[in-house]
Amino acid sequence: MKKKSIYLMPGMAANSNIFECLKLLEYYRVNYLSWITPEINESISDYAQRMCLRIKDENPILVGVSFGGLLVQEISRFINCEKVIIISSIKSNQELPAHMKIAQKTNMHKLLPTQWIENIESLAMFAFGKDLKRRVTLYQRYLSERDHRYLDWSIDQLVNWNRSKADETVIHIHGLKDSVFPIKNIQKPYIEIDGNHSIVLTQSQWLNKNLPKIISNNIIDLDNLEASN
Repeated sequence: MKKKSIYLMPGMAANSNIFECLKLLEYYRVNYLSWITPEINESISDYAQRMCLRIKDENPILVGVSFGGLLVQEISRFINCEKVIIISSIKSNQELPAHMKIAQKTNMHKLLPTQWIENIESLAMFAFGKDLKRRVTLYQRYLSERDHRYLDWSIDQLVNWNRSKADETVIHIHGLKDSVFPIKNIQKPYIEIDGNHSIVLTQSQWLNKNLPKIISNNIIDLDNLEASN
């Protein structure tokens, strides 16, 4: 039997190495998406249409982490997908934290000196949350997209995301201790597991056990999912 195709989209500034602990090849043909350079004044919708050109399979399964979760939801507007799964992300702008909603109204985020990408630890805190403690060498392994023009675009698209109503078909997996998108702002339905914004790294064992179950069932039976550590 031909394996289904799954496409994995990393989070802001990250590359496909963040998926290195996921063991999905037994079940799927795994494809890794990467960030492409945004065009001047390009919307996330137009960006998603360009990203669709990299998806060569019909009815793929899309998995997006953090800002990558926004992107796979936008991609699903243009192609038919079997499932869309987001991890440590948001389903609508209603789930943005308060400081991002303020930035949306004031454009305060445009004052951010995104040249702080030279400080890899600051970038890691923004990408993974304040609780992940890793060596700088590992941050460098995961965070290769450091062009400040790309970061400026990413932050602006995140803060100004215009999706006000969640797509009810999106499957949402979220950490209880997420410091980037606090769970208090996340609207149901979602699958909560123990962990922070970096659960794709810290809870890979849970994801390896449960992602195939989540994908294969149209209705998620939470009782059949393994408990997170």
